Amino acid sequence: MAPIALNAFEDVRRFVRQEAAIVLEDDKQYLVEARLAPVARKLGLASIEDLVATALHGVHAEARTKLLEAMTTNETSFFRDVAPFEVLRKEVLPAVLARRAATKTLNVWCGAASSGQEPYTLAMTIADHFPQLASWRVRILATDLSEEMLGRCRAATYTQFEVNRGLPAAALIKHFDRAGLNWTVKPALKSMIEFAPLNLAKPLPPGPPWDVVFLRNVLIYFDVETKRAILGRVRRAMSSDGRLFLGAAERVIGIDDGFERDPYERTTCWKPKA
Repeated sequence: MAPIALNAFEDVRRFVRQEAAIVLEDDKQYLVEARLAPVARKLGLASIEDLVATALHGVHAEARTKLLEAMTTNETSFFRDVAPFEVLRKEVLPAVLARRAATKTLNVWCGAASSGQEPYTLAMTIADHFPQLASWRVRILATDLSEEMLGRCRAATYTQFEVNRGLPAAALIKHFDRAGLNWTVKPALKSMIEFAPLNLAKPLPPGPPWDVVFLRNVLIYFDVETKRAILGRVRRAMSSDGRLFLGAAERVIGIDDGFERDPYERTTCWKPKA
């Protein structure tokens, strides 16, 4: 398929900025081509320009949705970076549970679910290390912009390559069933998570105060003003003693002064200032 024309590239940049606050730099034409060419072929269109015209200027709702979803990044793995989940298990959750002993409630939000590995990792961490929560009201909400990714989350089926990326063998045997050449999350773990669509660039829906928020490796795709707006909304949606986990390269310093660092040996999370 031919390279994308400059005017179509600019149309895509404006569209994803407007709809999802995602910033595409001037040198990202190759990325747009790589992401959109398969979508154009799948929809039976002759070129990327035809896809852009159909999605942005036509009435083809599927093309519009597929274009936007194709431009979101969905790189993920089970227990990605390891350290945040160790800190969650050893430090953050024990402290949160001690503070919630009277109400016996725990609310966890994963704000960029992608294909599901991170929310299922959170569920495994809770199920395997905090059996006392069986008698609590525990809510794990996992959200994502992409309906296609949410479909993968709900299907909860992963290839051998995907389970080999970070998932311990014991967790695989305990929480997954063989499904031909793939692996499917067992119903007990699957039932712990609620999946829902959410565009982080838009206002958050009403919900409980979140005790733990995972918003990892997603802020890097937004400009500073959008990061500031997202972090402000997230902070206001958190419990006053909640904790926020970001990606290793992400910070709130200089963006939202309503957070302060909660440092640990191998990772940092953030808490609303008193």
